[in-house]
Amino acid sequence: MTRSLSRWLLAAGAFLLVFAVSAIVLGAYAITELTDARRTGTTYVQPAARLAQTMTTAFLDQETGVRGYVLTGRPDFLEPYRTGERQAMDAYARLTELIKNGGAVERANLLTVDAANRAWLSGYVEPTLEIVHTRGASGDIGNSARGKILFDEVRAALNRQTEHYDLLRANSQRLVDGAARTLITVCVTVAVLLVLAIVALFLGTRRVVLRPLADLSAEARRVAGGDFHHQLEVRGPREIVDLGRDVDEMRGHILRELGALQEAHRALDEQARELQRSNAELEQFAYVASHDLQEPLRKVAGFCQLLATRYRGQLDDRADQYIDFAVDGAKRMQVLINDLLAFSRVGRTSGEQRELDSAELVAQAERNLAAVIEDSGAEIRTGDLPVVRGEASLLTTVFQNLIGNAVKFRGEQPPRLRIEAERFGEMWEFSFSDNGIGIESQYAERIFVIFQRLHAKEAYEGTGIGLALCRKIVEHHGGTIRLDTGYRGGTRFVFTLPAVPEQTEAQQTTEGDHD
Repeated sequence: MTRSLSRWLLAAGAFLLVFAVSAIVLGAYAITELTDARRTGTTYVQPAARLAQTMTTAFLDQETGVRGYVLTGRPDFLEPYRTGERQAMDAYARLTELIKNGGAVERANLLTVDAANRAWLSGYVEPTLEIVHTRGASGDIGNSARGKILFDEVRAALNRQTEHYDLLRANSQRLVDGAARTLITVCVTVAVLLVLAIVALFLGTRRVVLRPLADLSAEARRVAGGDFHHQLEVRGPREIVDLGRDVDEMRGHILRELGALQEAHRALDEQARELQRSNAELEQFAYVASHDLQEPLRKVAGFCQLLATRYRGQLDDRADQYIDFAVDGAKRMQVLINDLLAFSRVGRTSGEQRELDSAELVAQAERNLAAVIEDSGAEIRTGDLPVVRGEASLLTTVFQNLIGNAVKFRGEQPPRLRIEAERFGEMWEFSFSDNGIGIESQYAERIFVIFQRLHAKEAYEGTGIGLALCRKIVEHHGGTIRLDTGYRGGTRFVFTLPAVPEQTEAQQTTEGDHD
């Protein structure tokens, strides 16, 4: 059974928690032991040893003072005795207070010292001082031997007390040293165990988490490298295994989608090839048909015109009307074929593209339409028009068709046409705004379809190919054309053409020098 990553993390966290608590407990124990040992030494053993030493020194001063007084009889020799007596009493009182909660040995030693001191005082010091005070110094008053014996007992008691405190001091130092060593041992042990825990955690993480993730990454890279049929096999914690399954499911989904996409691409490529072949055949058909129809159509038109010229009035009125219908149909067919030929040539036969002044293109279109402009009383205004790059004849056709439409589909007022251009990024946007009859927004796309007309041919002449030709020419130059459906008061066409890259200052300077 595969364990989950959360259980691994929980186990690692529990181990680290137990380890941390154990380390804290051991460290606290070692620190407490060291603190207790130091406190015992500094607050009990060392002060008691100093007081015991002070008592020993005080008693020696008393003995020296008594012996000097006995030998000389001078009162000033008792000063060390008096001083030692006060010091001994003070040390005794302080030591008694210090060891009241101490060990029995310390209290017993202090009682022994006190008893020996009392015996020395009563058995030697007091009688001797009285004799010297009464009789004067004699050098030897006969009880010096007893005094020596009694003071030796005092000295022996003091030595036992001092030796005991020396022993206690040594034991205290050993406890401090032992506690310090224990603390050092605990710290080193904790540090070593911590390092081992970190290493174990790293190795465990590497084995449990990083290695399965690396395996999953390698499997995913293999799939990403193009082996989409490779099924992912991942081992490790449950979460990583589930992630591997999700990735493998995603691989399967991508594989299925890729298969469908490839099938769609194959179908699309086949359709594109079929469409390309069909378009080529249509263009070829239009081109060939327009050329092949020219000759028989010219014959039909020519003979119809001969009939109309030579036999008008020789037949009845209905025959003259039929001949007029035939002549008009032949002429319209010629116009239609010529327009179709022009439409089929756009994009198939590419002319030279160069930089063109769009204002000059508009002027040329006006010259081509001079007669209809004059007859209609049209007024054409232009803003600042830019330089563009393209084929002069094709772009002139665009301007001519849009101007012609503005003149043709005019209202009751004389046509008023405004031509402007505005720069938007890398494109120039041209706008043709007129005051004509307008076009409803629902026909915004239909008007650009070849041979589509919104009006009967009796109302407005034309073949219905003009706007379709404009769209094909504009798109051939990398732009777009549309009807501005938000414009009111007439019709507004908008088309775009790529802007000519601006010349650098160095190029302009060089051209100026050449000029």
